[in-house]
Amino acid sequence: MPDIKSRPTLERRLGPLDATAIVISNVIGVGIFTTPGIVAQMLPHPWAILSVWIAGGLLAFAGAMAYAELAALRPHAGGEYVYLRESFGPLAAFLTGWTSFVAGFSGAIAAGAVGAAAYLGRFIPAAGDVRPLLSVPLGLVTLSVSRRSIVALAVIAGLTLIHLRGLGPGRLLQNTLAGVKVAALAIFVALGFAIGGGAAAHFHAAKAVSAGSWLLALIPVMFSYSGWNAAAYVAEEVRDPGRNVPRALALGTLVVVTIYIALNALYLYALPIDRFAGSIGVGETVAAQLLGPAAASAIGLLALVIILGSLSAMVLAGPRVYFAMARDGLFFHRAARVHAGYRTPVAAIVAQALWSGLLVLSGTFEQLLTYTGFAVVLFAGVAVCALFVLRRRCPDEPRPFRAWGYPLAPGLFAVASLAIVLNAMRESPWPSAAGLAVIAAGIPLYWLLRRTPPAVAPSGAPRV
Repeated sequence: MPDIKSRPTLERRLGPLDATAIVISNVIGVGIFTTPGIVAQMLPHPWAILSVWIAGGLLAFAGAMAYAELAALRPHAGGEYVYLRESFGPLAAFLTGWTSFVAGFSGAIAAGAVGAAAYLGRFIPAAGDVRPLLSVPLGLVTLSVSRRSIVALAVIAGLTLIHLRGLGPGRLLQNTLAGVKVAALAIFVALGFAIGGGAAAHFHAAKAVSAGSWLLALIPVMFSYSGWNAAAYVAEEVRDPGRNVPRALALGTLVVVTIYIALNALYLYALPIDRFAGSIGVGETVAAQLLGPAAASAIGLLALVIILGSLSAMVLAGPRVYFAMARDGLFFHRAARVHAGYRTPVAAIVAQALWSGLLVLSGTFEQLLTYTGFAVVLFAGVAVCALFVLRRRCPDEPRPFRAWGYPLAPGLFAVASLAIVLNAMRESPWPSAAGLAVIAAGIPLYWLLRRTPPAVAPSGAPRV
């Protein structure tokens, strides 16, 4: 491997549009083609459906503005890892980083790569072939190699290599994928309303819904919006972060909310609610209904681009968390180093790719994501609570940006996050308990790592 500098500093090369593209790509996934069917089944009322997507968007924006203040105040790599460390101590910070590595980023990357292989299999059948070519039993798990897993590994390896090479090629890929997905979805919406054979009458046929059903529907909606905080992870690499990170979080979240609401309105225009309630392929069904079978195939191809954009954003953002942890001595020391030429945390990026690849081969990413799905909302809610702690603890510290609507907006986000987590525990107690066990498994590792002095000081300066 080429020489690596010992001083762990990342290069500020990202502008506001680059950071915005990371937010957009991280949020917009194929979930916008699948989740609306689940929401429609829970809320068989068109205006209730639109209202819950609007409410979820407002909560996401409130969370984004809280993160914007935190990122401007502490413009370092790592996102909520940094905010929890500053507010609630290193153990809380480590647990969010540990969960991100074990499942949050790596598990999502594994799932996305397998999804990409499955979508590619629609056009190249061999790419989606799940028949095992080789099986290696390893006690509790079995590593299974199939054509689909090979394609998934190739996707992870390809994106990893691009992001290893620095922010230049990485941001070019990220901006291109984000631009394509936004443009394609906008064209889909425009053509659907302009020349599609939908009916405005679909907005009037409805059944009664309860407040409880509306609140339950907010849960999958909030999961669909997750990822709005992506720019915070790369704050250390954004130029003028006090100004540009808030811009990126605000603009990226607003673009996503606008697209999501427009798509849901299009779905309701295209089909009566009972035609897509419970469906996990709403996007393709609507495209075929409005624009013909060829459009449905095009949506399948668009889904592949959407997945690749989301994967690229996660491959870029996740390692910045482990890099920050390693600077504090809470991850293996090599991850705190930055490549001399590429200016990227090479070891952290490679570690994430290796673990993601292992999850692909073992198939355990499905269980991990099921178990720890609520942790995404949990740690985001705790990070927003960090805003209140730092406002009280550091009232006179200069803040380049202050969260809009404070304290009401971040307070509502924190309460909504708590409600979602408690509901997940109530509705799925055993998976939630397993998720808590995965998180708690990081505690002994934390104490073990604490015994070893960090390779660099928490501030990022080298240790003497």
